[in-house]
Amino acid sequence: MVNTEPKAPIRIAIVEDDLSFRKLLVSTLQADPDHAVVAEFSEGGAAVRAMSDLAPDMVLVDLGLPDMSGIEVIRQLKASHPECDILVVTTFGDERTITSALEAGANGYLLKGTTLEELRRDIQHLRTGGSPLSPMVARQLLNKLQSKAADSAPQVPGGTKLTRREHDILQMIAKGFSYAETSQICGVASATVHSHLKSIYRKLEVHSKTEAVYEARRRSLIS
Repeated sequence: MVNTEPKAPIRIAIVEDDLSFRKLLVSTLQADPDHAVVAEFSEGGAAVRAMSDLAPDMVLVDLGLPDMSGIEVIRQLKASHPECDILVVTTFGDERTITSALEAGANGYLLKGTTLEELRRDIQHLRTGGSPLSPMVARQLLNKLQSKAADSAPQVPGGTKLTRREHDILQMIAKGFSYAETSQICGVASATVHSHLKSIYRKLEVHSKTEAVYEARRRSLIS
């Protein structure tokens, strides 16, 4: 039997000190029957104190609040209401702030400038188990992961490191692949392959790919 009962709207609380932006969010969400704004706050402390009575499905949180850090708001809300989804909507896009907000419990992170249509879509995405991120935020997180991977890459005696990409390219060259083939396999431009090889030559203090392969194998950097 098909369920014909109307779907309950997503109950949303908004924590945002910019009055004009907050009112824009409220009017946009209230115009959609899938959303119901149950409360709006200009300060984090008031929002935290009211959450038990409101029991929203989701909280939209800015991080630049006048009375307390938005990250602390997230941490306290997640501690007391772990089932509540928290979506950051802010201007802060630096790696440290993004990481801190996600570690505090944020389920998604959007930068202001996201269109209202995208915001409605991301709210639905979050409620169905997704973790919406603005493209710039996703790039920051990707850069952080790649940086960690580079830090764990094979090391040359003396403290010099080959990056993971340099290791992969040299491994391909050692197996007899051409520059063009290496470019295709690694998914980078031919010019990028040459650039990485120059860096490898400098680190290994060699002048050709044959010398680089020999020296890397001698140091057990490649198989």
